[in-house]
Parts: sequence; structure tokens; C-alpha cells
Amino acid sequence: MLSKITVSPAPHISQKRSTRGVMLDVIIGLSPAMAAALYFFRVKAAMVMAVCVVSCLFVEWICGVLRKKPHSLGDLSAVVTGLILAMSLPPAIPLWAVVIGAAFAIVICKMLFGGLGANIFNPAMAARAFLSASFGVLMTTWTVPATIAPDLPQISATQTTAVTQATPLAWAKSAIQGKADVKEVNAMLKSAFLGSVGGCLGETSALALLIGGAYLLIRRTITFHIPAAVLIAAFVFAEIFYLINPDKYSTPFVQLFSGGMLICAFFIATDPVTAPLSTKGMWIFGAGVGALIMLIRFIGEYPEGVMYAVLIMNAVSPLIDRACKLIPAGGKPNVK
Repeated sequence: MLSKITVSPAPHISQKRSTRGVMLDVIIGLSPAMAAALYFFRVKAAMVMAVCVVSCLFVEWICGVLRKKPHSLGDLSAVVTGLILAMSLPPAIPLWAVVIGAAFAIVICKMLFGGLGANIFNPAMAARAFLSASFGVLMTTWTVPATIAPDLPQISATQTTAVTQATPLAWAKSAIQGKADVKEVNAMLKSAFLGSVGGCLGETSALALLIGGAYLLIRRTITFHIPAAVLIAAFVFAEIFYLINPDKYSTPFVQLFSGGMLICAFFIATDPVTAPLSTKGMWIFGAGVGALIMLIRFIGEYPEGVMYAVLIMNAVSPLIDRACKLIPAGGKPNVK
């Protein structure tokens, strides 16, 4: 029996589904968030998403040519990487920076490790971390949604000026530092849920992300373990800080519905390549991501901690798999 087992890199799919089918489901799940980004940020959102996806596809094709191996564009993994990276970028970011980020994600974070299934870090999050370290100002310049300012300059592809706006998490960080009223932060909950706030393309509408996450759960493309662990851990940590000092820390729901929390829980942390394989490992992994996000938001210098939390837990994932071993093929060995 063991001679018939083929060992291959992740993702390991127990259902009769192809990698392409899984990636297609992820793209469909991202569609509500993509539609929200287009609604709130118009042409800028369309250009960032298009350039990011096309750049990822082109770079992956080039890598296939240089390696003299058949291209892997058909599995749609490059498209998913491009979309998730685009969703984690501000709408006003220059397109040349988008190309650099896409190239870093595919070449450094994916192909140098051996391609899909061999990478140890989430390519989109690693690329975002690289862009944040290299172009900090560009990655932290937020714009007002076009629904608030219909004549917003940056909705035109030919204009470069922008109207800036702080994100809910930036206001929350200011409240922690005593520079803003936490009541004003809590009052932004409805706007953060619907999407009429500044932020990255995939952070504006919590409602759109919940719809997409529900689709993935219904389709069983992902399981509930990691999303539940991320959100529960984040809620618990946010509630503890809120109960300690409600005049300084925002409510837990503001933290859950703002920033990259939801896109992380449903679309990033659930990456089958970089997450643990066992159910117990998934709970540990997700809880670690959620806890680290809140610790970075509340104690660290950055208002957001999704990318760092994911990358740290990606590095720990092999250790989690080692501690939470799956039952091997043929059952548990008899040890006397």
C-alpha cells in the first residue's frame, strides 16, 4: 500500500477538486471585496488590481521560461497571489511599486522556493512587508472613498494629487496614544462595516469580506477552524484591553471589522500551503495570528499587524505540524 502513495508539496486536497478549482473559488470569494473596492475607489482600484494580477502572471511565465519548465499559469495561483496583494495595497500607490511588489511575491517568495506548494511564507504578505519596508510613505498614504468625495482627484488615472484620510486603525492608535477621542473611533464602526472609510482596497468593507468568507465556507474550500481561531483570539484580546481601559481602547468589534482582520481570517491565514495540516494545528495557528495582530495593534508602533502576524506564524507552522502530528497512513504504529 505504501508503495502507491505519492508524496507531493501542499496544498493537499482531500476532495475531488483540482488546485485550479480551489483557486477559482478563492477568486469568486474575493469578488465582493473587489466590487466594493471598485465602488469606493473607482479607476485607481481597477488599475492596481489589473497591474498586480498581470504582473504576477507575466513574472511567473518568465520564471517558467528561465527554468525551462512548463508554465503553471493554468492553476490560477498567480492570479490569487496578485489579487490578495492588490487587496492589501492602498489605492493611491504608484503602479511601478505595484509591479515591484508583484515581482517580489512571485520570484523571491514563490519560485525561488520551488513554486506552488514549496513556499514557506505567504507570497502576498511577504511582498507587502517588503513594500512597507522599502516605500513606507507610499504604503501609508490613505485616500477618501469616492462615495464621500465624488470629485476626488485620484479617481482619475491622469491625476496624481490625493485627498488623505486616516483609517479607523490609525484613529484607534491615536486614541491609545492619547491624541484622539476613543468615542470617535467607536463611532466609525458602521462606516468600517459598510466600507466608507479609507484603507487598503481589501480593508474597506467588512460586509463584502464576510460574504466572500461565507462562500468559501459553504463551498468547503476552507474550513472554519482558522477563521474562527483568528477572530476569537482577536476578540478576546481586544475585549480584555477594552475592559481594562474603555477610555483608551476601542471596542472589539471595531478591531474585528477594521483593517485587514477579516481578509486575513478568511483569505490569507487559510492558505493551505503555509498553514498547518491538522485540525489542532489550525486552531493553534489561527489563535496565534489573531493574538499577534492585537498585540501589534495595541502595544506595537504600527496600527496594523496582519502581515507580520501571518509571516511569524508561517515560520512557526512547521513546528506546529511537528507538535500536532497526523495519524500516518495505515494507522498508528504499535509501539511496545
